[in-house]
Amino acid sequence: MERTKSFFKWLTQTKLGFFTIVLVLFWLKTYFIYLTKFNLGAVGPMQQFLLLINPIPSGMLLLGIGLFKGRKSYWIILAIDFLLTLWLFANILYYREFSNFLSFSIIKTSGSTSDNLGKSIAGITLASDFLVFIDIAAIIVLLITKVIKIDVRPLKLKVNLLVELLALSLMGLNLLMAQKDRSGLLTRTFDNNYIVKYLGINEYAIYDGYKTAQTNAQMAKANVSDLRSVREYLKSNYVKPNPAYNGVAKGKNVLVIHLESFQQFLIGYKWKGKEVTPNLNKIYHQKDTISFDNFFNQVGQGKTSDAEMMLENSLFGLQSGSAMSTYGTSNTFESAPAILHQQAGYTTAVMHGGAGSFWNRDNAYKSFGYQYFMPLSFYKNKPGYYIGYGLKDKIFFDQSIKYIERLPQPFYLKMITVTNHYPYNLDKKNQSIDKTNTGDETVDGYVQTAHYLDQAIGELMRWMKKTGLDKKTLLVFYGDHYGISGNHHKASAELLKKGSFSDFDNLQFQRVPLMFHMKGLKGGINHTYGGEIDVLPTLLNLLGIKDKDTIQFGYDLLSKDAPQIVAQRNGDFITPEYSKVGSDYYYIKTGERIKPDKKLKAKLTAISNKVTTQLSLSDRVIDGNLLRFYRPKWFTKVKPKDYDYNKAASLKKLFDDPSKTSLWYQNHKKSTQKDFKTDAPELKK
Repeated sequence: MERTKSFFKWLTQTKLGFFTIVLVLFWLKTYFIYLTKFNLGAVGPMQQFLLLINPIPSGMLLLGIGLFKGRKSYWIILAIDFLLTLWLFANILYYREFSNFLSFSIIKTSGSTSDNLGKSIAGITLASDFLVFIDIAAIIVLLITKVIKIDVRPLKLKVNLLVELLALSLMGLNLLMAQKDRSGLLTRTFDNNYIVKYLGINEYAIYDGYKTAQTNAQMAKANVSDLRSVREYLKSNYVKPNPAYNGVAKGKNVLVIHLESFQQFLIGYKWKGKEVTPNLNKIYHQKDTISFDNFFNQVGQGKTSDAEMMLENSLFGLQSGSAMSTYGTSNTFESAPAILHQQAGYTTAVMHGGAGSFWNRDNAYKSFGYQYFMPLSFYKNKPGYYIGYGLKDKIFFDQSIKYIERLPQPFYLKMITVTNHYPYNLDKKNQSIDKTNTGDETVDGYVQTAHYLDQAIGELMRWMKKTGLDKKTLLVFYGDHYGISGNHHKASAELLKKGSFSDFDNLQFQRVPLMFHMKGLKGGINHTYGGEIDVLPTLLNLLGIKDKDTIQFGYDLLSKDAPQIVAQRNGDFITPEYSKVGSDYYYIKTGERIKPDKKLKAKLTAISNKVTTQLSLSDRVIDGNLLRFYRPKWFTKVKPKDYDYNKAASLKKLFDDPSKTSLWYQNHKKSTQKDFKTDAPELKK
């Protein structure tokens, strides 16, 4: 009893005791968060042990800083604890939506992605999230009521140093144990879950900061010789495009429809007997549509911007952050709009009913070589027109007609839809299908916004048919990334009518649509495995544009020799036979975990190494801005300063000097806006 009293007195009346209380509470709550708020997948005794102990070393190291001060120690320790908790809280929210952890790159570029941020945060915040602060509140109360008494005596310097030395030693021991269980943890991994699982969330922040600094240094040191290994890899892995499809769409307009957050499972999906996407279902199954049913998103933290980076450049997004946000202003690119303009005289444009600065588009598009960019400032935005991240899709398409019809043909136009974006809210007058009833508020509105997007697509397609533009255009439909993240297994299982939903199932859930639709195109459903990195090479072959001497990491999906290895940004992969999720391998057909023999293990390791090499070399191109050193004879370097997205200047160019090749001119100088019919309630007079 006396010992218990003595220990309690030490805890509540000494500086080291207070430090111990704060550290233990920080450790326990962090571990609790690991188990309840993140999906870290700790398997086996070693991983579970490391997950349990890894909050201690960094907590001890950082909280120990407060021990070097006298009377202020208590408040400094609490302030550090608050900052660590705030970092934990922010990651809870970020992880819930993106299944990843915050990085310095994302924080640095948050200004380019802040549109509607407050609404998104409010939508994903749970009351239980605030429990992370309860220990701090309790300690403050105990200090105010003097249950914990402030010890004004200074600690000896050697005690302070001993605490920090012990923390560093524990950190080193943790790293050694982690490296033993996961060889090459810090040199080969592409999945931030691994760093947190093995080392801790604070160590992840240190690691990410180091990688960010390393990336900045890499660009400063990069030179022309760094391109050699990239070119050698691409040359040795070159896949010849399918000659049967070469140039079948030569000279056609290209209209890329960006299907926001649209997953493949929606194609053919019914809710309460009603098709969620009847218009896209029809296009998907038409004889003049090439549809891919094993096409996967490959995005990382950059989400939509990563999809655009791959679509336009056949370069992967970054391991951390968004390439468009971080490098879109400064880097040299050989992008689709520049290639099509220089090689085939295409007019190039993007239309988007959201903020022009989102994902740094207003700068990145200049580096890509887009001649026109028409963001929200080009559109009327009345009350009720705007939802989530931009104009509602029907209103966006309706107002875009006057611009589309003025574009000189052939044009390469990308239209970015946004209504089917998290948090999947839609006002009642636009709801024409019931929500699902999984009980997950994040998920249940998904079919409503997807249905609305599909209706908007139907309206656009009818306008194209009426004006004859459909006969002159190759339509490309693609989903940019998942709509339902990996943190909604229960709801996903219910939607798919599955008894359970595993991490393997979630990887298969990353399928998104890819369709090439054109009158007279020899179509059908293609089962080739591929991803967004492969869209540009496939498109260029259809248009008859050679790309053998470009720096592209994708392949023509129609080629009989396509490798069918789909890299995920975190190092996972999917092939027609196998998939890799974390450190585990699975058979595609059965979903069974593989226990490979020596021969199969060597095969799986070889695929994994190829994925790692592909990702690393693509990173090298972007991080080092290596395309500034590469000059194909036919390509003229894009100069961003040559492009101006000023509204007045853009409209003057389109309207005051109309092209004879434009739809408007060919329609006897009459607008086709009246031919666009929409049932948008906001536009009814």
